[in-house]
Amino acid sequence: MDTDTLIDVQHLTRFYGTHRAVHDLSFQVRRGEVLGFLGPNGAGKSTTMQMITGNLAPSEGRVLINGIDLLGEPLQAKAALGYLPEQPPVYRELTVDEYLTYCARLNRIPGNRVHGAVEAARARCGLTDVGRRLIGNLSKGYQQRVGIAQAIIHQPAVVVLDEPTVGLDPIQIREIRSLIRELSAEHSVILSTHILPEVQATCDRVQIINQGELVLTDSIDGLTRRMQHAALRVVLRFPPAVDKLHAIDGVQEVELLEEGRFRLHHAPEVNPAEAVAAAAVQHGWGLLELTPEHASLEDIFVQLTRNDVAEEAA
Repeated sequence: MDTDTLIDVQHLTRFYGTHRAVHDLSFQVRRGEVLGFLGPNGAGKSTTMQMITGNLAPSEGRVLINGIDLLGEPLQAKAALGYLPEQPPVYRELTVDEYLTYCARLNRIPGNRVHGAVEAARARCGLTDVGRRLIGNLSKGYQQRVGIAQAIIHQPAVVVLDEPTVGLDPIQIREIRSLIRELSAEHSVILSTHILPEVQATCDRVQIINQGELVLTDSIDGLTRRMQHAALRVVLRFPPAVDKLHAIDGVQEVELLEEGRFRLHHAPEVNPAEAVAAAAVQHGWGLLELTPEHASLEDIFVQLTRNDVAEEAA
């Protein structure tokens, strides 16, 4: 295996009785990469996270953490893994220092290095000034920081964060996102989230899972190019037949929204707006509106997951 590939998921499948929650998932995460893992409720996202972190055995397939088989050598593999569940596993009655010292010992950090490990984790997570405070008295944002600190205290190669910004205010969200970017300098990070702007702001690559299968794997640059596949929203007082609009140079597809309103799809490198305006004037269609549209990550997410949901409901 490539030494820069720190997470290697191979043909992962999980059944609950006869229900197949995850089917034949394969992907890799390289050193210094933040992977955004998205999916609607019930898509198999949490099941996948639990299998990657060794909290749930797969029915088929395997996971390699830093080249170590998670099932074959679980202690060694988990030593290279840090995990923040959606609910941070903190003890509210302990101080930050007490809790992080406990976590350092759980992760078998030698006694003479525990103090240094606690200080380093505190510094990286912005906890230097709250070491002696009870965790239960900290804000939600600081409790999330403590949760991340316990995940990285043993300097793991891989960090898995499940919904790390849920319930935080905008300032706290920005701070946690910045921290995640800093972590990626030394770790591979999987960020499981349902907050779509978080993926664009934080991740290098995105995967979308639906009904237990990957329906999208792309870089953020590739995703941006997908989002540039644009359209024009056109409103005409005297609308022509759809084939007249389709015949305009650059128009790839015509979508009738309602009487007189159309969405004209086109390639990002060819904008037919000028040709549409000219045709409207020439033929007297009465151009009332000509507005550019661009797909959002939400549009892509809904498009990829909507069809399967509709089929399931049928």
